[in-house]
Amino acid sequence: MANTTPSTNKIESKVNGQLKRMKMLVKEPYLLALIIIIFLSLFVFSVYPIYQVFKITVINDEGVLDFSLIVETFSSSFFLKTLWNSIQLGIMSAIFGTIIGFIFAYAVTRTEMKGKKFFNLVALLPIISPPFVIALSVILLFGRNGIISNGLFGFDDSNVYGLRSLVFIQTLGFFPIAYLNLKGVLESIDSSVEDAALNLGASRWKVFSTITLPLAVPGILSSLLLVFIKAIEDFGNPMVIAGEYQTLAVQAYLQITGMYDLRAGSFYAVALLLPSLTAYFIQKYWISKKSYVTVTGKPSQDRMKINEKHIVLPLFIFCGLITGAVMLIYGTVLWGAFVKVWGVDNTLTFDNFRYTFTLGFDSVKNSLLLSALSTPITALLGMIIAFLIIRKQFIGKKIMEASSMLAFAVPGTVIGIGYILAFNQKPLLLTGTAMILIIAFTFRNITVGIEAGTNSLRQVDPSIEEASTNLGASSFTTFRKISLPLMKSALFSGLVYSFVRSMTSISAVIFLISVNWNLLTVTILSQVEDASLGAAAAYCIILIVIILIVIGLLEFFVNYLASSKRRNYR
Repeated sequence: MANTTPSTNKIESKVNGQLKRMKMLVKEPYLLALIIIIFLSLFVFSVYPIYQVFKITVINDEGVLDFSLIVETFSSSFFLKTLWNSIQLGIMSAIFGTIIGFIFAYAVTRTEMKGKKFFNLVALLPIISPPFVIALSVILLFGRNGIISNGLFGFDDSNVYGLRSLVFIQTLGFFPIAYLNLKGVLESIDSSVEDAALNLGASRWKVFSTITLPLAVPGILSSLLLVFIKAIEDFGNPMVIAGEYQTLAVQAYLQITGMYDLRAGSFYAVALLLPSLTAYFIQKYWISKKSYVTVTGKPSQDRMKINEKHIVLPLFIFCGLITGAVMLIYGTVLWGAFVKVWGVDNTLTFDNFRYTFTLGFDSVKNSLLLSALSTPITALLGMIIAFLIIRKQFIGKKIMEASSMLAFAVPGTVIGIGYILAFNQKPLLLTGTAMILIIAFTFRNITVGIEAGTNSLRQVDPSIEEASTNLGASSFTTFRKISLPLMKSALFSGLVYSFVRSMTSISAVIFLISVNWNLLTVTILSQVEDASLGAAAAYCIILIVIILIVIGLLEFFVNYLASSKRRNYR
């Protein structure tokens, strides 16, 4: 009896708590309806498509449970080779990308190095451009008619296709993810720990090797994980430059579009989850073993930045070389857009842009229109879900949080195939329409808005919103007039991320486009496959310019709203 009473009380307390929450929600029927709608939307557009992908791999055409495909595929040497290729590519890209990202982040956060703002700006270029711009540029520079391989060194048989080029491209393309992640980690380490060691006579190397580096381990591991997952799930670069080096993401696409085998394609896409989840659990296990807490809430002075030349100069040269490589890549694409036939006739011309603005501008308009429609929906829905998760108590809150992250966590190939399987018949017949692309953009990109919104709300005292509620305001009024303005920066992040990802995504949407709704990234890929490198480069430049203009407009719009609100308060 003594053993059962506490557990019984605990269960009763939990049940009473759930009933109390239900009663509070019933008092706000609009809020309850909103929660139900969001649950249904997340289930239909995030959970259900992924379930369909898993289902088709174990259910055969007769509707019978059948594992023969899995057994057959795992006994195939081609599949095992392709799986190993993806893992190998992911490991190498993750190691090199994280090393470069760490050195970049350390140089920017710890030294008095000149040009830090410029290095920071250039490092972000690969994030706001299509994923295969670097692959296109490498072909323009080092391909058979490359300006360096053929023009400078006279090689006629230069072969840029394969693993080495792919690792270089993935490293340069994804190191900004590691850089941004590690920059935040290094900035959050309490400066007093390092400064105390220096004041006690420790050398710079001793401080770095015994304090800074060990405390940055969680950030390093998460960066390795992020770059690894991005590298193995990437579809664009391997499609353009892998050659005979097969990867799972490309094979999933080829199985569906080339072999018309939806079931095998689905299994190749699901197989992408194996290395991703393994890496995720290894990282979680490692982090859970140790404590890395340094921020205790006690006040600390500004950090003592490194200004010794023998440290700053090598870091400056390293950052300069990486920045130079990034500028060479994007400068080449810019130059390629104005050349008549790359490597054959280098006469300057506007023909490539003339072509894109006359014969091929529909895909530009489609991408811009669909991204513009999905961006505000994604950002606003992300803020609403963040508000519900942080400020409201209701049954299934953890499920809502987990399901909102699902579409972001799995590879884009899985999402694309899942949407084909889930929405190709009535009453959810959406394939071939603009609606399916908008929905895919929204539910694939919503996670970043939610994360930004929850992080923003965690820093705000709930008593501000409680005061609004106590004065008689409904949850909607409180969200609109109190919470949303406080999440301004999170809203901006959600808007920018959603728009950029919608404009540059390819792995999910390549399965969802139609004759009426072709997209810019898919058009660029088609141009590269057709060896129309000038037109592909022109499309890339148009895409980057559109993104930069829209980011500028969004920043102006958000700042204008903030300044007008301040004027109203005066």
